[in-house]
Amino acid sequence: MAGNQLQKAETSDDTANISSIGEVVDLVAADENSISEDAKKLEFSEDEETLIIRMFNLVGDRWSLIAGRIPGRSAEEIEKYWNSRHSTN
Repeated sequence: MAGNQLQKAETSDDTANISSIGEVVDLVAADENSISEDAKKLEFSEDEETLIIRMFNLVGDRWSLIAGRIPGRSAEEIEKYWNSRHSTN
């Protein structure tokens, strides 16, 4: 009888794990979509790149000041872009 209860417990745990795996798969898919959206946001036009470089040379890493010169771009986007392209590593 104890073995039967253990088998039932294992079966219910397996079902719980399957739903958890499904949730993990959903989270991974959502994360992949987020990454591709982030990558698209980090695509800057040549004019934007030139302006960022020129502004950085003038004002340094004052990202909000630079972002104020580029419509539709946040300071965080510009900083991410800069760090991804001009890393000192």
